[in-house]
Amino acid sequence: MNDTRSRQVVIAGAGVAGLTAALAFAERGYTVRVFEQAQRLEAAGAGIQLSPNATRVLRQLGVLDRLLPVAVRPEAVVLKDAATLRELARVPLGQAAEARWGAPYLVAHRADLQGALTARLAEVPDIRLTTGARVSSVVAGSHGITATAEIDGKAIEVKGFVLVGADGVWSSMRGLVHSTKGATSARSYFSGELAWRATILANSAAGQAFAAIGATNCVTTFLHAGFHMVAYPVSKGAAFNLAAFTKGDRIAEGWSGNADAGILTGALRGTAAGLARLVEQAGPWTAWPIHTVDPQQSWTTPTGIALIGDAAHAMTPFAAQGAAMAIEDAATLADAVANSRVDPLAALAVWERSRRPRVAQVARRGAVNRLAWHASGPVAVARNVFLKIRSSEKLAEDLDWLYGWRAP
Repeated sequence: MNDTRSRQVVIAGAGVAGLTAALAFAERGYTVRVFEQAQRLEAAGAGIQLSPNATRVLRQLGVLDRLLPVAVRPEAVVLKDAATLRELARVPLGQAAEARWGAPYLVAHRADLQGALTARLAEVPDIRLTTGARVSSVVAGSHGITATAEIDGKAIEVKGFVLVGADGVWSSMRGLVHSTKGATSARSYFSGELAWRATILANSAAGQAFAAIGATNCVTTFLHAGFHMVAYPVSKGAAFNLAAFTKGDRIAEGWSGNADAGILTGALRGTAAGLARLVEQAGPWTAWPIHTVDPQQSWTTPTGIALIGDAAHAMTPFAAQGAAMAIEDAATLADAVANSRVDPLAALAVWERSRRPRVAQVARRGAVNRLAWHASGPVAVARNVFLKIRSSEKLAEDLDWLYGWRAP
């Protein structure tokens, strides 16, 4: 294998996973080509939570300093009963999070994170980002990979030794991995859940409605049997990101689609009047179908293809760890390849085996959160009693395994 190919990484997708992977590989001495099929980098979704396990990696890659001026450090995660607005639990963040876990807990617009990543990317000469380019095929073998990208109707070939599929939950690269493993389907699956998103200005009527019932400097989660809603400040507190989650029917595959808003308003039955008022004033809401990926399907091939982030293991967002897992994936994959100089391709399978338990544990945490937040009857009573007797210190301690993570 010639030296250029042996030191070049090809990445499909320029979202959070792909841009972080590009920086991580470049930091370890590789040249990187990134292809993004969109003409412009547009962040999907509105707000994003970045726990210390993610911001620690962003700091190492020189991204955090670019993000901090536009992000918010919430003071706590607050759980509230949606019917009574009574506070059920509080997990301290802010300075307490940084002291405990060694990195800040941040909330921000997803576009702000993508902007910080691309700003850092522009400073690294070994990374070349091409937009409007779709990776249409990949030939992989013992001598490396050859990716074909289509740009303005023309096809170009790029050679490397590893292809990183970072093209999200509707990944086309996933099909390349699964076709080599005999998998029957590489498609994602609708989870039966809809996410409803809205961003409101702090000085608007909706912003004032939220301030009347929520903590404007915290991540506030309202718990109810029919739905739950997460709200937190973005843009240095000038706006709030709202995300509500309900059961619903499948809608168009994409980051947003048309869904009957009556699903959301119907889920509000039995909630406090102030919360219902907020949901009404915050509209129109954008519906987002939550898709997941079969956790048993492979992420890597022995010929040099690796999936990261949602392309590998899309999960429900109830642990607020989707972006964090993508960031962890990117850094650990680059480490695994760089540290296996004799046979870097064999390192892909080793990396997959080492990452799977961590990702599975996070997915289980999300499933537990969903059950607890949507509990009703005696189960909800038991949940509230547990949260009442569990101190803030103990609740933070319960998250040490998640937020205190460091790359092995």
